[in-house]
Amino acid sequence: MTNKLKCAVIGATGMVGQRFLTLLENHPYFEVAAVAASARSAGRPYEEAVAGRWKMKTPVPDAVRSMTVLDAADVKAVADLVDFVFCAVDMPKEQILALEESYAKAEIPVISNNSANRWGGDIPMVIPEINAAHLDVIASQKKRLGTSRGFIAVKPNCSIQSYVPALTPLRKYGIREVLVTTYQAISGAGRTFDTWPEMADNVIPYIGGEEEKSEREPLKIWGEVKGGVIVPAKAPLITTQCIRVPVSDGHTAAVFVSFENTPPRETILEEWRSFRGLPQMLNLPSAPEQFITYFEENDRPQAKLDRDLYGGMGVSCGRLRTDAIFDYKFVGLSHNTLRGAAGGGVLIAELLYRQGYLS
Repeated sequence: MTNKLKCAVIGATGMVGQRFLTLLENHPYFEVAAVAASARSAGRPYEEAVAGRWKMKTPVPDAVRSMTVLDAADVKAVADLVDFVFCAVDMPKEQILALEESYAKAEIPVISNNSANRWGGDIPMVIPEINAAHLDVIASQKKRLGTSRGFIAVKPNCSIQSYVPALTPLRKYGIREVLVTTYQAISGAGRTFDTWPEMADNVIPYIGGEEEKSEREPLKIWGEVKGGVIVPAKAPLITTQCIRVPVSDGHTAAVFVSFENTPPRETILEEWRSFRGLPQMLNLPSAPEQFITYFEENDRPQAKLDRDLYGGMGVSCGRLRTDAIFDYKFVGLSHNTLRGAAGGGVLIAELLYRQGYLS
């Protein structure tokens, strides 16, 4: 591809912003033409702005080392340079809502990693393999915003990627109740063990806002587009606990599920093996060849061994067995800063591009 779309990463100095930049290096569809962050980082070369706080295992990409960091609030300065933006800012919700809408109204599509806009009725919250059809609401959103090409699309919460993909192909059997406990890596808080030494040899049984997101967001993802808005599904009933554990990357979920029509174990395994979505059909660059991988070993999946499956974009499951209270229980795992954050955002952008929403 000779004419790549130009993009910016808003919030480029944070952990997810850094991950976006590493994933976009040498991307076949997109090239980074601008980086932006808060006013305190603006005006400095990017490499200088992240000095001492670069959290990726690979070096700062050469293409952005000397780029001058722009002020994320200067929408026009960024918009003049790019075709669309990825947004991963650390700001109060009201400010994120205003910032992302400002870019959209400036005719710049926004692919957001933030939670602020996830509950807009005409804003698609997408796991591309599951609910690509929700992109249809973009037409209604553009009408509301008064734009011709500007819109907002969001990625859901990182924790739900460890169990919603596994539950999705089983919905045809009438999922009644779901209980999930997630064991979430410290990178989900934008931290490392160097910056959060209190997490070593520790478990924290509370992550602010996570349980509400983990219980509600699956219902929007499983919802339907009606009258230009996404109407969330009414079932199943989901209850969660979200726990921070001393793991660098990778969110694990212990899942318990009951059905109206309980399928045999082999049927569930075949549903997972055969589950393919639009990203696989379109052979998108970031799409895993196998969306869900099942491990037969009793001690898998493990974060350290399996989080990087298919470049961190694959979801893995294991320990599927019957339960004394629910019908089945199993374990799920996803990489929270790849599939669950920046990688999921890049995959959404690839799907939007191939579907004609980015040009």
